[in-house]
Amino acid sequence: MKEKVSCKEVMRYVCECMAQDISSERCIALKEHLESCEHCKQYFKSVELTIDCYRKYNVELPENAHKKLMNFLNLPDE
Repeated sequence: MKEKVSCKEVMRYVCECMAQDISSERCIALKEHLESCEHCKQYFKSVELTIDCYRKYNVELPENAHKKLMNFLNLPDE
């Protein structure tokens, strides 16, 4: 059975998926969702740009930055 994902799941797992095998079932489901959802497509582009900026300028983040971001987005951090 093909896994379906919601916009909220895309926000939660998009960064995680970037580090996964791109052929995993979850990544495939995320890609399919991104193809059909303009809002999530824009979100994904902003994540990519943010990551590129942090890499380019070698920005150091505090240890709790991920937790703060997840709290701000009201997404559970498991």
